[in-house]
Amino acid sequence: MARLTRAESQERNRARVLSAAREEFTELGFREAKIDGIAERAGLTRGAVYSNFPGKRALYFAVLAELAVREPRAPGPEAARDARDARTALGAFARAWVGRLPLATDDGPGAARLAMDLMPEILADERTRRPFAQLMKLDAILLGLALERLAPPGSPPVRQVRVAEAALTTLHGATQMATAAPGFIEPFDVVSVCERLVGAELGGGWPITPPVPPARPADDPWNPPSPGTAGPIDMVRGEPARLGGDGVVAILGLHRLEAVEEAVRAAPPGAEITAVMVTGDPGELAPLARLVVTDLCGCLRESFPPAAWPRLRVVLDESGAVAAAAGVPSAGDSTETAVRVAGGRIAARADGRGACHAAASAAVSPAPPGRPRARRQN
Repeated sequence: MARLTRAESQERNRARVLSAAREEFTELGFREAKIDGIAERAGLTRGAVYSNFPGKRALYFAVLAELAVREPRAPGPEAARDARDARTALGAFARAWVGRLPLATDDGPGAARLAMDLMPEILADERTRRPFAQLMKLDAILLGLALERLAPPGSPPVRQVRVAEAALTTLHGATQMATAAPGFIEPFDVVSVCERLVGAELGGGWPITPPVPPARPADDPWNPPSPGTAGPIDMVRGEPARLGGDGVVAILGLHRLEAVEEAVRAAPPGAEITAVMVTGDPGELAPLARLVVTDLCGCLRESFPPAAWPRLRVVLDESGAVAAAAGVPSAGDSTETAVRVAGGRIAARADGRGACHAAASAAVSPAPPGRPRARRQN
């Protein structure tokens, strides 16, 4: 048998640790689980566990994120057939959500009960609480944009992000009650409440962008990583992200995710918008980001028709390769940089608060004929 490479050996050990951790957390719960117990189940040393994950909480987030990624979430028959308006789609979204909640009749541990320590762990530390708040903002933007795409033809544009925020608050509250008191809440009541939010006058209007300097003209190569086995994944669609085309690419730290809505609102019609999530703590916060966004997008794909999925790609850039291609070699949780790509090159860039709006609204034109262009993806 061929000898494993170092990378293959590391990947195998990581998979063994994740499998063992899932067993340990499922049987004992997060509080009682021990790193030594996980190492013993995996047949590895304690040091081998820590070489893959910085701590128990990071490992817990990674286990839940892996479960969310592996859970099959294809467009359901209801999405393809019936979700032709926002109310129906949001009801289908709520049904997909509550269908995963623990029931009073459930026997023994399961995936829903495995996650019962998630919120306490998020709330226990400002380092996780603040990114989680922004991840929820991103979730609401994605759901709100999908609702807006199901507006009746010819109707005036209405921002639905506030409706999405209210729906997600309802659904997360139902999750907590189902975990703490299974059987207390009737799932179909939760679905009905969410359906009735569509059309509610919640106020808020469009996001207000403070005065910001215009984006700076640029003429830089744009060579993002190619899609592939280890390439960037569009978390909204669950498929490889092809980032070589024209549009707006926003490099956003986990403290600045809500800024991507400024790019969405300011960009020309039909422009591709990509939110690239970066963090200064990839060991712990990257799995949390993957978990929160994957959960939302899984339910969205199951309940909304593909034509209503938001025109926004979301990429988790753990390695920093996409950020580096955009000229941000050391991205962190407070990063907000946006570039405008035209003709396969970076034609404008902006940094700091308001960068997304500045880059999206910049007037750019494709590179003139004869100029060398950046490598384009097939």
